[in-house]
Amino acid sequence: MKIGGLQKTSLIEFPGRLSCIIFIQRCNFRCPYCHNPELVLPEKFLPLLDNSEVLSFLEKRTKYLDGVVITGGEPCIDDDLLPFVRKLKGMGYAIKIDTNGSFPEVLQDIIAEGLVDYIAMDVKGPPEKYSVVAGVDVDVEKIKASISLIVKGNVPYEFRTTVVKELLDISDFEGIGKLIKGARHFYLQRFVPSKTVDPAMLSSHTYSDTEFEEIRTVMLKYVERCEIR
Repeated sequence: MKIGGLQKTSLIEFPGRLSCIIFIQRCNFRCPYCHNPELVLPEKFLPLLDNSEVLSFLEKRTKYLDGVVITGGEPCIDDDLLPFVRKLKGMGYAIKIDTNGSFPEVLQDIIAEGLVDYIAMDVKGPPEKYSVVAGVDVDVEKIKASISLIVKGNVPYEFRTTVVKELLDISDFEGIGKLIKGARHFYLQRFVPSKTVDPAMLSSHTYSDTEFEEIRTVMLKYVERCEIR
């Protein structure tokens, strides 16, 4: 695995579990608002962590941690994802995968093997805006395939959208809602400018609390639960 970072403890990233977070280097998207440019842009890549050292750390922490979050970048882009997760499951860890949903075939394999216990999928926007928000040409059919796998499966999950006012109109959430219709849990994530893939995004904004409630009302026509982060 091309591991670009490790956060040794998290109380919030894996619902109901004390976890560590493994950050995978590389992503096939270029979302301009992404706050992990050092995992996305090759010119910003930092030296990789040694897999054996990460696994050794996790072997020693089995009494204290009960979950591992694998995020990115995009975890499903890494050919070693499944064998790596098998090792973690062998240690007894529950696994959460964060994904952009562009590799449904990988999700299918990891779900079929029972290697994942929670899936968080970012939904970038409505189909007609997907490539604009993601910063690259996106095969939306693959996004739809991943959504279908997740919604119809038995693995606990959430969908989430980072809300940047300059990229998504309130009206766009009708399209997002239709894309994930029937989903159990959806999060609206406020965009907070810090570091970004595109520095121009640092002057971007998110919506007001009142506008977020308006968006939430739209989403509740399509999903069971919609919360604001």
